[in-house]
Amino acid sequence: MNETTFKISPVNIEQRRKLEIKPGDTVRVHQKIQEKGKTRIQMFEGLVLAVKHGKESGGTFTVRKVASGVGVEKVFPIYSPVIDKIEIVKRSKVRRAKLYYIREKVAREIRRKMRNMKIISLTTDKKEEPIEEEKKDEETTEEPKTEDEKKDKTEEVKKETEEETKKEKEETEDEKKAE
Repeated sequence: MNETTFKISPVNIEQRRKLEIKPGDTVRVHQKIQEKGKTRIQMFEGLVLAVKHGKESGGTFTVRKVASGVGVEKVFPIYSPVIDKIEIVKRSKVRRAKLYYIREKVAREIRRKMRNMKIISLTTDKKEEPIEEEKKDEETTEEPKTEDEKKDKTEEVKKETEEETKKEKEETEDEKKAE
């Protein structure tokens, strides 16, 4: 008897099934994009947040990357003919099936970096120079443990505030004299 095989999908289903994409993997997805009659391949590399419906025909995986400071997520069907190739770049050990918390984690890190940025006030006067202040992160300051350390800490803070007020007074007096 002659055995005939029918190719239903242009995708090699067995290869895709063997990949076993898991959350926590860093993957590079080569996607075919058609523009003006031409086909080109675009790569999308990022972290797999979730795999849904396993190895079924409708299975999908969600990939997240940060492009130009903006988080971008794409959901790819595993057996899509639009996907040319899937490469697993790195495997990470994770304890969850869905890594959606990564979205908030990245946002928190960005907020933390914004707190530590320098604030610069610029003026158009020729006499004054730009004043630079650095925000102090409350989380990074160490708490004094003993009573003596607490007293020393409060004395340091008082001295700093006194010095700042003296400087401000001197600057205001200089401005009055200049007028």
